Amino acid sequence: MLEAIGFGGLAAASLVIGALLAFARSWSPRQIGLVLAFGAGALISAVSFELAEEAIALGGLGWTAAGLAAGALTYFVLDAAIERRFSGGAGTALALGAFLDGVPEQLVLGISIAGGEGVGLGLLVAIFISNLPEATGSATAMREHGTSRRDVLALWTGVAVLCAGATVLGWASASVASDALHAAIDGFAAGALVVMLIDSMIPDARASGGRAAGLVATLGFAVAVGLSSLA
Repeated sequence: MLEAIGFGGLAAASLVIGALLAFARSWSPRQIGLVLAFGAGALISAVSFELAEEAIALGGLGWTAAGLAAGALTYFVLDAAIERRFSGGAGTALALGAFLDGVPEQLVLGISIAGGEGVGLGLLVAIFISNLPEATGSATAMREHGTSRRDVLALWTGVAVLCAGATVLGWASASVASDALHAAIDGFAAGALVVMLIDSMIPDARASGGRAAGLVATLGFAVAVGLSSLA
C-alpha cells in the first residue's frame, strides 16, 4: 500500500504544482494558450496510447466502447451543469476534465502496482506533462473570472487528493478488477478527455495561442509519445 500511496501522491501532486505556477508569475493570454496547446498534444497521446489502445488490448472493443461512451456523456452532462451553476469559464471545465481523467487513470495505476507490473519513470513524467498545463491554464482562467486564490488552490488540492486516493482504491480492489473492468475504466477516462479537449482545451489554446498552437500541440504529442515508450 505504501507504494500505491507514494506513486499516487507523486502523480497527483502535479495538479497542485500546476495551480501554484499560475500564481508564481504573470502569464499572458498567448503564453497560457501555448501551455494549453502543449498539454492538449500530450493528452491526445494519452488518449490514444495510454488509454484506448491499452483498453482494447485488455478487454476488447465492447468494454472499451462502453467506457468511452460513459465517460463522454458524464463529462458532457456535468460540464453543462457546472457551467449553469458556477462561473469560471474554461478553467472550471479543465478542472472537471482533470478530475474525470485523473480518477480512472490513477485507479488503473493502483491496479497495475498491485499486479506487480511496476510503474515506469516515463509514465509518471507523462502524467506530469499532461497535468501541469491543465492545472496552470485552469487556475489562470479561474483567476481571470474573479475566483479567489484560496478557492482555486482548494479546488485543485481537492482534485489531487481524490486522484491520489483513487490509486489506493485501485490497489485495494485489484484482486476483483477484471480485464473488462480495467478496459471500461480506461475507456471512461478517454471519453471524458476527448470531449474536454474539443469543447474547452483546444479552442482556448487556438484562440489565445494563435497559429503557433498547432505546432506546440504537436511538440506536446511527440514528447508524451516518447516518454510513454520508456514506461
